[in-house]
Amino acid sequence: MKRGKRYAEAAKTVDRGALYDVADAIALVKKNASAKFDETVEAHIRTGCDGRHADQQIRGAVVLPHGTGKTVRILVFAKGPKADEAEAAGANYVGAEELIPKIQNEGWLDFDVVVATPDMMGVVGRLGRILGPKGLMPNPKAGTVTMDVTKAINDIKAGKIEYRLDKSNIVHVPVGKASFTEEQLADNFQTLMDAILKARPSTVKGAYLKSVTMTSTMGPGVKLNVAKLVN
Repeated sequence: MKRGKRYAEAAKTVDRGALYDVADAIALVKKNASAKFDETVEAHIRTGCDGRHADQQIRGAVVLPHGTGKTVRILVFAKGPKADEAEAAGANYVGAEELIPKIQNEGWLDFDVVVATPDMMGVVGRLGRILGPKGLMPNPKAGTVTMDVTKAINDIKAGKIEYRLDKSNIVHVPVGKASFTEEQLADNFQTLMDAILKARPSTVKGAYLKSVTMTSTMGPGVKLNVAKLVN
Protein backbone atom coordinates (compact mmCIF):
# COMPACT_ATOMS: atom_id res chain seq x y z
CA MET A 1 0.00 0.00 0.00
CA LYS A 2 1.48 3.33 -1.08
CA ARG A 3 1.64 5.88 1.72
CA GLY A 4 1.83 9.66 1.42
CA LYS A 5 4.70 11.96 2.33
CA ARG A 6 3.07 13.01 5.61
CA TYR A 7 2.76 9.39 6.72
CA ALA A 8 6.39 8.70 5.79
CA GLU A 9 7.56 11.66 7.89
CA ALA A 10 5.40 10.57 10.84
CA ALA A 11 6.65 6.98 10.57
CA LYS A 12 10.24 8.21 11.09
CA THR A 13 9.30 9.36 14.61
CA VAL A 14 8.23 5.84 15.63
CA ASP A 15 10.88 3.30 16.62
CA ARG A 16 9.55 0.10 15.02
CA GLY A 17 11.53 -2.11 17.39
CA ALA A 18 10.42 -0.32 20.57
CA LEU A 19 7.54 -1.07 22.92
CA TYR A 20 6.14 2.16 24.33
CA ASP A 21 4.53 3.04 27.65
CA VAL A 22 0.91 4.22 27.32
CA ALA A 23 1.71 7.90 28.03
CA ASP A 24 4.55 7.99 25.48
CA ALA A 25 2.46 6.17 22.87
CA ILE A 26 -0.45 8.60 23.27
CA ALA A 27 1.85 11.62 23.01
CA LEU A 28 3.37 10.20 19.80
CA VAL A 29 0.00 9.30 18.24
CA LYS A 30 -1.36 12.79 18.99
CA LYS A 31 1.76 14.43 17.52
CA ASN A 32 1.47 12.37 14.32
CA ALA A 33 -2.25 13.05 13.82
CA SER A 34 -1.67 15.91 11.43
CA ALA A 35 -4.51 15.49 8.94
CA LYS A 36 -6.88 18.38 8.20
CA PHE A 37 -9.69 16.67 10.17
CA ASP A 38 -9.88 15.53 13.80
CA GLU A 39 -8.47 12.03 13.50
CA THR A 40 -9.85 9.13 15.54
CA VAL A 41 -7.40 7.46 17.92
CA GLU A 42 -7.77 3.68 17.78
CA ALA A 43 -6.50 0.68 19.73
CA HIS A 44 -5.84 -2.60 17.93
CA ILE A 45 -5.54 -5.53 20.34
CA ARG A 46 -4.23 -8.84 18.98
CA THR A 47 -5.31 -11.67 21.25
CA GLY A 48 -4.32 -15.29 21.77
CA CYS A 49 -7.98 -16.31 21.48
CA ASP A 50 -9.28 -18.64 18.81
CA GLY A 51 -12.60 -17.08 17.81
CA ARG A 52 -13.64 -20.25 15.97
CA HIS A 53 -14.45 -21.68 19.41
CA ALA A 54 -17.57 -20.24 21.04
CA ASP A 55 -15.90 -20.33 24.48
CA GLN A 56 -13.05 -18.12 23.25
CA GLN A 57 -15.16 -15.31 21.87
CA ILE A 58 -14.78 -11.84 23.32
CA ARG A 59 -17.72 -9.51 23.01
CA GLY A 60 -19.03 -6.77 25.20
CA ALA A 61 -19.39 -3.04 25.66
CA VAL A 62 -17.89 -0.36 27.85
CA VAL A 63 -18.67 3.32 28.43
CA LEU A 64 -15.56 5.45 27.86
CA PRO A 65 -15.36 8.14 30.57
CA HIS A 66 -14.69 10.93 28.05
CA GLY A 67 -16.81 9.56 25.20
CA THR A 68 -15.60 8.92 21.67
CA GLY A 69 -15.83 12.45 20.32
CA LYS A 70 -18.22 11.17 17.67
CA THR A 71 -21.91 11.93 17.30
CA VAL A 72 -23.63 8.55 17.11
CA ARG A 73 -26.88 7.98 15.19
CA ILE A 74 -29.12 5.49 16.99
CA LEU A 75 -31.87 3.35 15.45
CA VAL A 76 -34.30 1.68 17.86
CA PHE A 77 -36.64 -1.16 16.94
CA ALA A 78 -39.58 -0.88 19.33
CA LYS A 79 -43.37 -0.60 19.44
CA GLY A 80 -45.98 1.22 21.48
CA PRO A 81 -44.83 2.79 24.78
CA LYS A 82 -41.25 1.57 24.21
CA ALA A 83 -41.15 3.40 20.86
CA ASP A 84 -42.38 6.57 22.63
CA GLU A 85 -39.73 6.06 25.31
CA ALA A 86 -36.99 5.70 22.68
CA GLU A 87 -38.07 8.93 20.99
CA ALA A 88 -38.15 10.76 24.31
CA ALA A 89 -34.64 9.49 25.12
CA GLY A 90 -33.30 10.99 21.91
CA ALA A 91 -33.07 8.08 19.45
CA ASN A 92 -32.51 9.34 15.90
CA TYR A 93 -34.82 6.76 14.32
CA VAL A 94 -37.54 4.57 15.85
CA GLY A 95 -39.65 2.00 14.07
CA ALA A 96 -40.68 -1.63 13.59
CA GLU A 97 -41.55 -3.88 10.61
CA GLU A 98 -41.95 -0.90 8.27
CA LEU A 99 -38.16 -0.33 8.41
CA ILE A 100 -37.34 -3.80 7.03
CA PRO A 101 -37.94 -3.01 3.30
CA LYS A 102 -36.23 0.37 3.70
CA ILE A 103 -33.06 -1.38 4.89
CA GLN A 104 -33.36 -4.51 2.73
CA ASN A 105 -34.47 -2.96 -0.55
CA GLU A 106 -33.35 0.65 -0.40
CA GLY A 107 -30.01 0.00 1.34
CA TRP A 108 -30.79 2.56 4.05
CA LEU A 109 -28.01 2.46 6.66
CA ASP A 110 -27.85 6.02 8.03
CA PHE A 111 -27.25 4.85 11.61
CA ASP A 112 -24.28 3.76 13.71
CA VAL A 113 -25.90 1.64 16.45
CA VAL A 114 -29.06 -0.48 16.53
CA VAL A 115 -31.01 -1.09 19.75
CA ALA A 116 -34.00 -3.43 19.95
CA THR A 117 -36.48 -4.55 22.58
CA PRO A 118 -36.45 -8.37 22.99
CA ASP A 119 -39.91 -8.74 21.41
CA MET A 120 -38.59 -7.11 18.21
CA MET A 121 -35.67 -9.51 17.67
CA GLY A 122 -37.79 -11.75 15.43
CA VAL A 123 -38.21 -8.79 13.09
CA VAL A 124 -34.59 -7.62 13.40
CA GLY A 125 -33.38 -11.19 12.77
CA ARG A 126 -34.59 -10.86 9.16
CA LEU A 127 -31.91 -8.20 8.70
CA GLY A 128 -29.11 -10.44 9.99
CA ARG A 129 -27.40 -10.77 6.62
CA ILE A 130 -27.19 -7.00 6.25
CA LEU A 131 -26.58 -5.85 9.82
CA GLY A 132 -24.40 -8.79 10.94
CA PRO A 133 -21.37 -8.22 8.67
CA LYS A 134 -21.42 -4.49 9.53
CA GLY A 135 -21.35 -5.20 13.27
CA LEU A 136 -24.77 -3.54 13.67
CA MET A 137 -26.79 -6.51 14.93
CA PRO A 138 -28.25 -5.86 18.41
CA ASN A 139 -26.81 -8.17 21.06
CA PRO A 140 -27.75 -8.73 24.73
CA LYS A 141 -24.05 -8.89 25.74
CA ALA A 142 -23.52 -5.42 24.33
CA GLY A 143 -26.66 -4.13 26.06
CA THR A 144 -28.38 -3.37 22.76
CA VAL A 145 -31.19 -5.91 23.22
CA THR A 146 -33.03 -4.55 26.23
CA MET A 147 -36.36 -3.34 27.58
CA ASP A 148 -34.55 -0.37 29.18
CA VAL A 149 -34.18 1.59 25.94
CA THR A 150 -33.61 4.88 27.82
CA LYS A 151 -30.51 3.50 29.56
CA ALA A 152 -29.23 1.96 26.32
CA ILE A 153 -29.59 5.27 24.46
CA ASN A 154 -28.05 7.30 27.30
CA ASP A 155 -25.06 4.94 27.54
CA ILE A 156 -24.44 5.10 23.78
CA LYS A 157 -24.64 8.89 23.78
CA ALA A 158 -22.26 8.99 26.76
CA GLY A 159 -19.58 7.15 24.81
CA LYS A 160 -20.40 3.46 25.00
CA ILE A 161 -18.42 1.37 22.53
CA GLU A 162 -18.69 -2.28 21.59
CA TYR A 163 -15.68 -4.53 21.34
CA ARG A 164 -15.51 -7.91 19.65
CA LEU A 165 -13.00 -10.20 17.97
CA ASP A 166 -12.67 -9.98 14.21
CA LYS A 167 -11.80 -13.01 12.05
CA SER A 168 -8.09 -12.53 12.82
CA ASN A 169 -8.77 -12.54 16.60
CA ILE A 170 -8.06 -8.82 16.82
CA VAL A 171 -10.20 -6.24 18.63
CA HIS A 172 -10.35 -2.82 16.89
CA VAL A 173 -11.83 0.04 18.92
CA PRO A 174 -11.82 3.85 18.98
CA VAL A 175 -10.58 5.44 22.21
CA GLY A 176 -11.25 9.08 21.34
CA LYS A 177 -10.14 11.86 19.02
CA ALA A 178 -6.72 13.42 18.41
CA SER A 179 -8.12 16.68 19.84
CA PHE A 180 -8.63 15.00 23.25
CA THR A 181 -6.05 15.73 25.95
CA GLU A 182 -3.45 13.04 26.68
CA GLU A 183 -5.16 12.46 30.06
CA GLN A 184 -8.57 11.92 28.43
CA LEU A 185 -7.13 9.41 25.95
CA ALA A 186 -5.24 7.63 28.74
CA ASP A 187 -8.43 7.38 30.86
CA ASN A 188 -10.43 6.02 27.93
CA PHE A 189 -7.70 3.55 26.97
CA GLN A 190 -7.35 2.28 30.56
CA THR A 191 -11.13 1.80 30.85
CA LEU A 192 -11.11 -0.20 27.62
CA MET A 193 -8.13 -2.34 28.68
CA ASP A 194 -9.73 -3.08 32.07
CA ALA A 195 -12.83 -4.37 30.24
CA ILE A 196 -10.76 -6.46 27.77
CA LEU A 197 -8.67 -8.02 30.56
CA LYS A 198 -11.82 -8.81 32.53
CA ALA A 199 -13.36 -10.45 29.43
CA ARG A 200 -10.52 -12.99 29.14
CA PRO A 201 -12.06 -16.41 28.36
CA SER A 202 -10.93 -19.04 30.88
CA THR A 203 -10.16 -21.48 28.05
CA VAL A 204 -7.43 -19.34 26.44
CA LYS A 205 -4.05 -21.06 26.63
CA GLY A 206 -0.82 -19.07 26.64
CA ALA A 207 -0.64 -15.30 26.16
CA TYR A 208 -4.02 -13.57 26.15
CA LEU A 209 -2.71 -10.26 24.77
CA LYS A 210 -0.18 -10.77 21.97
CA SER A 211 0.21 -7.15 20.92
CA VAL A 212 -1.48 -3.79 21.44
CA THR A 213 -1.02 -1.01 18.91
CA MET A 214 -2.29 2.54 19.09
CA THR A 215 -2.75 4.65 15.98
CA SER A 216 -4.69 7.56 14.54
CA THR A 217 -6.80 7.40 11.38
CA MET A 218 -3.96 8.51 9.09
CA GLY A 219 -0.93 7.97 11.32
CA PRO A 220 1.52 5.11 11.84
CA GLY A 221 0.96 2.48 14.54
CA VAL A 222 2.77 2.67 17.88
CA LYS A 223 3.29 -0.63 19.71
CA LEU A 224 2.69 -0.74 23.44
CA ASN A 225 4.51 -2.67 26.12
CA VAL A 226 1.97 -5.45 26.78
CA ALA A 227 3.74 -6.69 29.93
CA LYS A 228 3.02 -3.35 31.64
CA LEU A 229 -0.65 -3.44 30.58
CA VAL A 230 -1.26 -6.86 32.11
CA ASN A 231 0.31 -6.14 35.51
